[in-house]
Amino acid sequence: MAEHYDVIIIGSGAGGGTLARHLAPSGKKILLLERGDWLKREPENWSAEAVFIDNRYVSKDVWYDKRGKAFQPGVHYFVGGATKMYGAALYRLRVEDFAERQHQDGVSPAWPISYDELEPYYQQAEEMYHVHGARGEDPTEPPSSGPYPHPAVSHEPRIQKLADDLARAGYHPFHSPCGIMLNEAQLAFSRCCRCINCDGFPCVLHAKSDAETLAVRPALEFPNVTLLTNAMVDRLETSADGRQVTRVVGTHEGKPAEFTGSVVVVSCGAANSAKLLLRSANDKHPRGLANGSDQVGRNYMFHNSQAVLALSKEPNPTIYQKTLGLNDFYFGMPGYEFPMGNIQMVGKSQAPMFRGEKPIETLLAPQWSLEMIAKHAVDFWLSTEDLPREENRVTVDAAGTITLSYTPSNTVAKNKLYGKLKSMLNQLDMHDHLIPRNLYMKNEIDLGGVAHQAGTCRFGSDPKSSVLNVNCQTHEVDNLYVVDTSFFPSIGAVNPALTAMANALRVGDHLLQRLG
Repeated sequence: MAEHYDVIIIGSGAGGGTLARHLAPSGKKILLLERGDWLKREPENWSAEAVFIDNRYVSKDVWYDKRGKAFQPGVHYFVGGATKMYGAALYRLRVEDFAERQHQDGVSPAWPISYDELEPYYQQAEEMYHVHGARGEDPTEPPSSGPYPHPAVSHEPRIQKLADDLARAGYHPFHSPCGIMLNEAQLAFSRCCRCINCDGFPCVLHAKSDAETLAVRPALEFPNVTLLTNAMVDRLETSADGRQVTRVVGTHEGKPAEFTGSVVVVSCGAANSAKLLLRSANDKHPRGLANGSDQVGRNYMFHNSQAVLALSKEPNPTIYQKTLGLNDFYFGMPGYEFPMGNIQMVGKSQAPMFRGEKPIETLLAPQWSLEMIAKHAVDFWLSTEDLPREENRVTVDAAGTITLSYTPSNTVAKNKLYGKLKSMLNQLDMHDHLIPRNLYMKNEIDLGGVAHQAGTCRFGSDPKSSVLNVNCQTHEVDNLYVVDTSFFPSIGAVNPALTAMANALRVGDHLLQRLG
């Protein structure tokens, strides 16, 4: 007879991996299912050509847009999930992000919990993921119950000059919260060597604060935790009344496999979590599992993001560039009363990245010219909140193929943020133009750039308008939970990873009480 588990967690990223680590000391039997494998440590981990041109670590998945056009999403299926390739910018949402907020394009809804309820878990997540930062620099910063566990990562000289120029112009630059295992005081003993190949790369040193390194591996030190890689879950089966998941059905290393657990947690990422629930439709759940509200797959969000580079008049020899943020326009600016969003540094440009991002446009460009651009580039990431809309949704056909229907929102605010940064360049010793960058993706960046995907299984107090309750338990299936970025009712304008991690710890405490 197959082994029965107390908890089955499907997915090992920021949600599932963090939850497994939190539950591990309980002694409960935990099964962690990961559709991918361990990401191989190899020289190509730090090769811009392999990562950006060859797409070595990007899944071969093909999704479709609302017009039926195929695209390759930027998804990565490995132990640790999307965190293996993320930039480890670990921001808290602002207090105001938990409340209803008016935008030019509509309303960002309130969360069913307050910032204060999540704050202790933010603190725990920052400690678990070795976040470096400095309290008190960012005027939009939410209150915290303690300091950052590690000091802020220092700016290199060109970025320090940028910070000084911004401050001199009346702005409030701050040290970005970074999840890297860097010990600047004792570099000889530091796991992180502060290299250029961090943002968008896997870390060959395991020095980036990803879920494999700091959640899954520590969880596996407990004998009650089992990880199966290359374990693809196809559907969830329920009891006759539809109130309990009774079997997790899929394949393991290509062979049919079934698992049973008292509690089942779906942590596949916003699009794939919705896909699994939709594919698990049965007589009691004809529109998809736990989808009586018809909200599964809806309200997909992924930020209105722009990666742009400015050209510094002087060379920019920065190596680890992702140390500065600016939130002066997060809630708007004089003359524009609506929220605009976050500006932060992004990983330093390297010439091969341009070949990967713009293969046609750069085909005839001599390598020396790309090298010259990269040498002077100062790279920014601009993020504006997109709004949850029912028509922005994930659907799945009979073969399991994902269609992602999405129409942008808040584009005026996005353009305002871009325009504001551009207007500031003369004060920052840079040429007064910005060059758009389709960072990390060869094509379809607008839809294929799914690193910040959220929504699709929003939580709330009303079963008619939400999929999950406040504990991220489905309203309709008692032992089924969704613990990843799917639960977001709105996305704010900062990176979602830390909120997913904090929420996993919060739901973990609930499950520890439930399991007794």
